[in-house]
Amino acid sequence: MTQTNKDLWLAGVDSCPKGWVAVFVRPSGQEADARVFCRFSDILTAPEAPSVIAVDMPIGLPTRAGKGGRAAEATVRQLLNRRRPSVFSVPSRSAVYAETGPFKNQKDKEAARRKASDVALTTSDPPRKISVQSFAIFSKIREVDEVIQTIARQQIYEVHPEIAFWLMNSKNEVADSKKTQNGANHRRRLLTDWKLPRHIVNLRPPKGADADDLLDALACAAIARRLFAGNAQPFPNPPPRDTHGLVMAIWA
Repeated sequence: MTQTNKDLWLAGVDSCPKGWVAVFVRPSGQEADARVFCRFSDILTAPEAPSVIAVDMPIGLPTRAGKGGRAAEATVRQLLNRRRPSVFSVPSRSAVYAETGPFKNQKDKEAARRKASDVALTTSDPPRKISVQSFAIFSKIREVDEVIQTIARQQIYEVHPEIAFWLMNSKNEVADSKKTQNGANHRRRLLTDWKLPRHIVNLRPPKGADADDLLDALACAAIARRLFAGNAQPFPNPPPRDTHGLVMAIWA
């Protein structure tokens, strides 16, 4: 039986303390749900079986990292002002995979970060170390990378919530942080203006996710709808690919 748009689900996904928070939406309409998953791969096998997944996580890892990361990061930073620091500079693939754990304790984890940092220094121009914050998300980057290369490639896209909100806000950044009441309320208004279901926009975050994680997943879901409709564009355009053939672009 051929699926119609009414049968399909899309997903916007963000990392959260307990794994991943996914907002499931239809290509249009008010049906929606939000849940937390321990593993990224679990989202693909959820009952919704989303046909498009827009995730706030780097996809496509460079062999050598340039100044400011990939062209994707450099391009979207030009669109932001106060929110520029929210755009993470992606290091080389070898740095991301240099130390994969598991780590017995914090001392082992810090030693692993230093080793990964040594790899990053030799595979970046200009040489750049790995911060504690950057190293903390390497396992999430690897999760997405491994799913794309072994299970699904065509349906998963990299997005960035602040670029999504920039687009929703008439191509102006939302100056207030999403962690403030004003910033969160502004983002909720934009999401409802973009026809995201009001009940999901105003939902309390599911257990294991914070309020700002849910906001980001909602923004990703808005771009998932644009991707499904063929209206999203990559930054940069045209986008480069990594050595595994993965598109290195942030979509909005």
